[in-house]
Amino acid sequence: MKKTNGARFLESLGIPFELHEYEVDPEDLSAVTAAKKIGMPAEQVFKTLLTTGGTGEFAFAVIPGDAEIDLKKLARAAGWRKAEMTPLKEVQPLTGYIRGGVTVFGAKKAYPIFVEEVAILFDKISVSAGKRGEQLILAPDDYLRAAKAIGEPVKTADLIKEAVEPKPVGGYAR
Repeated sequence: MKKTNGARFLESLGIPFELHEYEVDPEDLSAVTAAKKIGMPAEQVFKTLLTTGGTGEFAFAVIPGDAEIDLKKLARAAGWRKAEMTPLKEVQPLTGYIRGGVTVFGAKKAYPIFVEEVAILFDKISVSAGKRGEQLILAPDDYLRAAKAIGEPVKTADLIKEAVEPKPVGGYAR
């Protein structure tokens, strides 16, 4: 297995990690599927999203694979008026990575990094190694230490949408 930029970056910092390879289905690049294939719970497999505050402002948002990003919360954390997902066609030119393989490590350009605060609750988390079908597994503290070594601000924050309880039908709880 050829080492990815992400794996080389962690090695250069002396940070311990495991590299897991799995079979990729180009029709299903979800973090939940990646989690099943590497045998980890989806909430411990983090997806890296490139977001924008408009006018050339970008940031990585790193959230659990089974969660949805709350763009209002991200905008607050980043100090932006509003946040949105970067259009998919711009992700590879900006990061050097394709969808399903985006990581903060070894990206073409460094951007501020916002990590969902639940990451620190786990003994290990998984993030993309920079290539579809390859995941890095490491301690959250090591992930944050490596992210800080990139030289951009790194912040943990509440970034995910809360699950909404379904309202009772007809106004009565059943």
